[in-house]
Amino acid sequence: MASIASTYHVNEWLKSEHGPTVISGPCSAETEEQVLSTAKLLAEIPQVKIFRAGVWKPRTRPGMFEGVGEVGLKWLNRVQNETGLKVAVEVAYPAHIDLALKYNIDILWIGARTVVNPFSLQELANALKGVDVPVMIKNPVNPDINLWIGAIERIMNAGIERIAAVHRGFYFFDKSPYRNAPMWEIPIELKRLFPKIPVICDPSHICGERELLLGVAQKALDLEMEGLMLESHCDPDHALTDPQQQVTPAELKILLSKLILREEKGNREFESKLEELRSEVDKIDAELMHILSRRMELVDELGYYKRDNNITILQLKRWSNIVRDRLKTGLNSGLEKEFLQKLLEIVHNESIRRQTEIYKSKKNN
Repeated sequence: MASIASTYHVNEWLKSEHGPTVISGPCSAETEEQVLSTAKLLAEIPQVKIFRAGVWKPRTRPGMFEGVGEVGLKWLNRVQNETGLKVAVEVAYPAHIDLALKYNIDILWIGARTVVNPFSLQELANALKGVDVPVMIKNPVNPDINLWIGAIERIMNAGIERIAAVHRGFYFFDKSPYRNAPMWEIPIELKRLFPKIPVICDPSHICGERELLLGVAQKALDLEMEGLMLESHCDPDHALTDPQQQVTPAELKILLSKLILREEKGNREFESKLEELRSEVDKIDAELMHILSRRMELVDELGYYKRDNNITILQLKRWSNIVRDRLKTGLNSGLEKEFLQKLLEIVHNESIRRQTEIYKSKKNN
């Protein structure tokens, strides 16, 4: 298995002197003219170093445009030769890998619908053994970080060291302005667990609408993601796939010019104030841990008391009153409702778990 420490930082294999690494190109390679026209315009944008285009397109229903296949790889070769851009393509089957390598494709990526299936991932990993090629791994469609991690580990086990994770958002039932909810906490946790693996954000698939791209791209940079994957098409309104989320190269250039690149560190005065504020946060966190510990001790006392008096664990009316009162208090204190609901749910689930263990202990005795 490849060591996490041995994986390269994105800027070591995709260096950019113009801010974050930018990967761009059409959702789908449609014609040779469309591919070359788009690539030549993108090559004029300093930030763009990699041209992406799907030649095999997984579609929800049969009969829809499913990509041009192998001929598209020949077009990508022309992009390499005529623009100097590296080229990237999605692979879903071992045969795709074989063809991509045959045509000297620089970078492979594995899509969200493939990442969700460990069987498919293992087949791809087996096909990558002994191969030296960068691989980008998109997050699975559903918000399961373990599936994402598992996909990364399978590719690493194949001996691939130049790996990047691509955050493209998650399917979510709740109403959202986005095509795929960003759920930033998931890529942030991935960065915490695997700090050596760069995370590239794909605002196009998160947003689904070009008007939302700038905000998501800026947030990705503010969260220290190492690059952006933004779909661009010479004539996006007539694209055969996902026209609404693609922009022209000219529009992409404007978007990139509006991004603010922030410093990771400031001057000495700034760092001193930052450390002071962080110290206060640390103190409050310690107090929170103590308060939570004390709360769970009281929950245990309640559990023993209810058990010994043969009372059910869940008191639904009591819990409903707690939620209402705590939400009111929290909202009046300036906290967000969604955050409060999640926090109360986590605390309540842990309380139920602890009391359930107390009830079990009596049965075992």
